[in-house]
Amino acid sequence: MLDLSKKILEKVSFDRTLFCKELTKAINWVKPDEKTILKVWCLTTFGNVYQKEILEIFSSIS
Repeated sequence: MLDLSKKILEKVSFDRTLFCKELTKAINWVKPDEKTILKVWCLTTFGNVYQKEILEIFSSIS
């Protein structure tokens, strides 16, 4: 699920609302031990655009 989540996030990264929605779904899909990997990947890949949103979503879910 982690790889699929990454692909989906890459495809919707052009739109802030879609990105946030799909990130929330991805966090719920991945295994608990993969959440940290997903967070680091998101911050590395999209942190320059969506850092605030990524951190907010992860803090509200975790």
